[in-house]
Amino acid sequence: MPKVSVDIPQELLADLNKHVGDDKKFVNQSDAIRTAIRKMLDMMDDIDRRHGRMDD
Repeated sequence: MPKVSVDIPQELLADLNKHVGDDKKFVNQSDAIRTAIRKMLDMMDDIDRRHGRMDD
């Protein structure tokens, strides 16, 4: 799996880390970020579909 490096504001990282760890929603930061990207891409696909910009 390719690795990607990004710079994000400390506030976003702190908020993200509230949801990462034992007994929380995500097992690690990478899992949380992958989930967020998948959700964003699904949302973008829905928007594109509504605007006729995607072939079904």
